[in-house]
Amino acid sequence: MTNMRKYLLHILIVSFVFFCPQIMQAGDEPRITLNSSYRDLSVYHIRAISNITIHKRHDYGFFGYSTIKHSYENKSINGDNVVVDHATGLMWYQSGSEKDMVWNEARQWVKDLNSRGYAGNSDWRLPTVEEAASLLESSKNADDLYNDTIFDVTQSSIWTGDKNDSASYLDGVWSIRFTGGYGCGSVGWCYENARNYVRPVRSMK
Repeated sequence: MTNMRKYLLHILIVSFVFFCPQIMQAGDEPRITLNSSYRDLSVYHIRAISNITIHKRHDYGFFGYSTIKHSYENKSINGDNVVVDHATGLMWYQSGSEKDMVWNEARQWVKDLNSRGYAGNSDWRLPTVEEAASLLESSKNADDLYNDTIFDVTQSSIWTGDKNDSASYLDGVWSIRFTGGYGCGSVGWCYENARNYVRPVRSMK
């Protein structure tokens, strides 16, 4: 009887060692790392962005949507609203600028935001095109925007920090437009002097 108990105890210990780590890992959320450094990107480079399904191509960009399974959480920090995406490790300004603006004004807007320490942080920045494109959804929401309803509806198009390096578009800047579900960097609303909204982001440590 004693030997039987020892045997069962041994089986129990072995089962715990082998199976418990798998059970704990199964509950962990996947973490996807997106590029956070600004680059000069051509249309060709944009179409090679990972985690994006492109269903229509244009000379100025693409129509597509993110394949990332987001895990959004709406939070209030010091009275400031943010959206945390646990899938990518990014914290987004839940809304953003109330008015559209040219690109240089957008960069200054973010600097001013950091000087105020929005949500207790001073490392907000314009998203890269890869980060901004991760917000694109495959279908329109109730507000006719191709993004999640957790975000404010005002920012129907947002600037990125990435420029278009094509020779024909020296002042092209990439933006993401939720009204049509696409990214562009070389037409009327995608130049430095065009007007888009700002939705800053920061990488959580």
